[in-house]
Amino acid sequence: MIAAGRGDGGVPGPGAAAGDDAQVALDVSLLGRSYKFACKASERSDLVDAVAFLDRRMRAIRDTGKVAGAERIAIMAALNIAHEMQRAKREAAGAAQQAFAPATFDGTDARRRIDAMCAEIDAVLAGEGDTA
Repeated sequence: MIAAGRGDGGVPGPGAAAGDDAQVALDVSLLGRSYKFACKASERSDLVDAVAFLDRRMRAIRDTGKVAGAERIAIMAALNIAHEMQRAKREAAGAAQQAFAPATFDGTDARRRIDAMCAEIDAVLAGEGDTA
């Protein structure tokens, strides 16, 4: 989880035990504007990737020339990303349902195949009786 800049340089507080996942400060840039965030050290790489992704999306929106202002561009990017996430969740849920949906069973075809197997078994058994 990220938090807005803390102003303490990301240094763990006095209550932090050794081995805790310490908070670190991270300076990032979105559309050329600098922001400071705090995150767990273990989440730093993911946050850097997320910032790069968001910056690309915001620049693409800005470059269309249809939306002006960093705040509006950020909102549009957030809405687009949220919409894509919801659609992906829906598609994944639909795929999961299809994967576990019961297959249609054709009883007529099954009966025909069983009858054919029984006929083959009878023929083999009848042939064994002739050779014994």
